[in-house]
Amino acid sequence: MNTFKKIVLRAKNFLFPENCALCESALIEGDEIRLGLCRDCVLAINSVPADNGKCLICGKPLISEAETCLSCRNSRYSYDRLWTLFPYTGKYRKLLTAYKFEKKLSVADFFAEKIAEIIKNEPPLENVVIVPVPPRPGKIKETGWDQVDYLVRRLKKYSPEASVSRLLKRGKSKVQKQLNRSQRLGNLKGRIKTIGNVPNTVLVIDDVITTGSTMEVCSNVLKESGARIVYGICLFYD
Repeated sequence: MNTFKKIVLRAKNFLFPENCALCESALIEGDEIRLGLCRDCVLAINSVPADNGKCLICGKPLISEAETCLSCRNSRYSYDRLWTLFPYTGKYRKLLTAYKFEKKLSVADFFAEKIAEIIKNEPPLENVVIVPVPPRPGKIKETGWDQVDYLVRRLKKYSPEASVSRLLKRGKSKVQKQLNRSQRLGNLKGRIKTIGNVPNTVLVIDDVITTGSTMEVCSNVLKESGARIVYGICLFYD
């Protein structure tokens, strides 16, 4: 970060002080203010427990398998590969809560920086079109924003060469939280549609993957509309 940006961030923090999204300590340094997290919490979050790699389909840690977990081997999915960042537990869950519900918007830059690293380091993601999972109807009117769309907008700062297209629109449906996988698939079937021309390769962005149903429906719709390859990135796996 250049000197001018550091001065601006420090001046902003002096006039409108912010606290760490996790521990509530004062944010002092420029990068702390930019990411909405203190240095210690960034280090703690980045200390993800070691694993044997992650499943290429659901993004969850593998136990003794190679590339694909047993559950995904016995199921069929429309999307071709999925990357995830963190488990949806403990401090990681608190981090999403701070961002999604407490609207600690600076945390979006922390997530965006992580996603940009994946895009940069994974050859299959070169020149893909980024597509955010669409919010349910009325959500933006109720809450004033959508956490996935905002994340994608911040992602442009860290991956300026990336192309973003809001190709998906969601119709009315039940809240997914209390439904199992088959119920979620049925709940979303026919309620997510494409808008405009769909490119050959797309990267769908979402915040949490639980059963994979939302990613599955989005991928299926995109492929029916012309996409050949659909990848996905979710911040958290549950």
